[in-house]
Amino acid sequence: MTRRRVFDTEFPEGDDTPLQPVDPDERRGPMASAIAESAGALAERMDKEAEIRVENDRLAHEFVRLKRAGLIVDLVPVDAIAMDKLTRDRNVARDGEIDELKESIRSVGLSNPIQVEAIGDSYELVQGFRRLTAFRELHAETGDAAYATIPAGIIATGETLERLYRKMVDENLVRRNISFAEMAMLARRYSEDPNTREGTIQAAIETLFGSAGRQKKNYIGHFASLLDRIGDLVEYPEEISRALGLQLEKVLSTEPRRLSDLRTRLQALPRTGSASEVAALREFLASASSVQPKARASKAAAKTTLRFSSPGGMVRCIASDGRIELRAERDFSTLDRHALEAALDVFFKAIDQE
Repeated sequence: MTRRRVFDTEFPEGDDTPLQPVDPDERRGPMASAIAESAGALAERMDKEAEIRVENDRLAHEFVRLKRAGLIVDLVPVDAIAMDKLTRDRNVARDGEIDELKESIRSVGLSNPIQVEAIGDSYELVQGFRRLTAFRELHAETGDAAYATIPAGIIATGETLERLYRKMVDENLVRRNISFAEMAMLARRYSEDPNTREGTIQAAIETLFGSAGRQKKNYIGHFASLLDRIGDLVEYPEEISRALGLQLEKVLSTEPRRLSDLRTRLQALPRTGSASEVAALREFLASASSVQPKARASKAAAKTTLRFSSPGGMVRCIASDGRIELRAERDFSTLDRHALEAALDVFFKAIDQE
C-alpha cells in the first residue's frame, strides 16, 4: 500500500515576513547565462556600429562640402600638377620677382596654399602659378624633399570652366601688378577657346571680370583692341602702362593710317629688352601727337561745369577733354605736397572705379 505524502500548507500564526522573489539568474544554468551575455554584447555592438555609421556619414558629407568649397588642404606633388586646362592670365615669361618669392618661402614657408582641381590621380592648377613655379625651381635647385610637395586647396571635380577661370582671375584682380595687357590677352584667349561659350572679346571681359568696375572693363577692352593691332610685334605687353596703352589705342582707332608706321617701327626695333620697346611706343606717340593740337583746337571742346559744397566752402569744377579745374576760396599752394599727392591719388582712384 502506497502512502501519500501530505505537505503542510499552514504557516505559523503571527509570521508576516514577505516572500522574497527569486533572481532568475540564480535559477539559470551556465549555458543559458552565457547565451544571455552573448546576446547582450551583440546588441551593444550593433548599437555602437550604428552610431559609427551615422558619424561616418556625417563626416563624409562634411568632407564633400569642404572639398567643393576648396577648403581641404593637402600636400600635393608638384610634378602631379598640370597647367593645361586654363589659359594663364600671366605672361609665361619668367617673372623677375620669383626669386624674392623663393627667398620668402625658404625663410617662412608658404603662407597661402595654391588651389587645384582633382582630376583622377593628378591635379589641374587653378590659382597659384607663381607659387607653384617657385616650389618647382626650389626643388630642382636644392633637391630638398620639402619642395617636392606643395600645400594645395583641393577643389572637387565638376566646377564649370567659367567658374574656374573666375577663381583664377578674381585672385589676380586684387594684385596691383597685374597689367591691363595681361588681362586683355586672357580675354582674347578665353573668347577663342572652343570650350567656352563667349565668342567676342566684350562677352569674355564681362564673364571673366564681372567683379571689376565698368571703367576697368573699358580699359581692358581698349587694350584688347590695341593688341589686336600690334600684339604680334610686342614682346613685353605687360610693360605698357595704362596711360600709354590708352593713348596708343586712341591714336590708332582715330587715325588707322598710322598703324603701318607703328608696325614698321616695331619690326625694325632691336630686341634689347622691355625698355627699348616701351621707348619706341612713346616715340611713335610723340610723333603722332605733334600734328594733333591744331585739329583738336578747332573742335568745339565739350565741357562739364558744376558746383558743390565742401567742408572748406563752395567749389566750382570745370571738366573738359584732358583737363579738370577746381576753383575755391583758399590758397592751395600752402598744402603739403605729400598731402596733395595723397588727395590726388584718392581722387583718380575714385574716378577710375566709375
